[in-house]
Amino acid sequence: MADWTDVAATDDVPEDDVIGVQAAGKDLALYSVEGAFYATDNICTHGHARLCDGFLEGGEIECPLHQGRFDVRNGKAMCAPLTEDIKTYPLKVEGGRIWLQLS
Repeated sequence: MADWTDVAATDDVPEDDVIGVQAAGKDLALYSVEGAFYATDNICTHGHARLCDGFLEGGEIECPLHQGRFDVRNGKAMCAPLTEDIKTYPLKVEGGRIWLQLS
């Protein structure tokens, strides 16, 4: 059975934006894209910058350090200088809350 962790209210994540949250000792980024929510690690795999400080456009987050982009829906590294995908997390929304499977 999967363990789910309550990490934020849906209202905490502005439409088409990103926020950073801490849960279970992890630094995470939560995204709202066209009415859907996504979650990834918050630290860029290349420059070690916080993605929640980056620019979200469509389904892609741009790292604030070297402008590499990840697809937040699947974690795919989209362009140089990124070479390593970012970890994504299973997510569900219940009762206006965002729950992540972190294990």
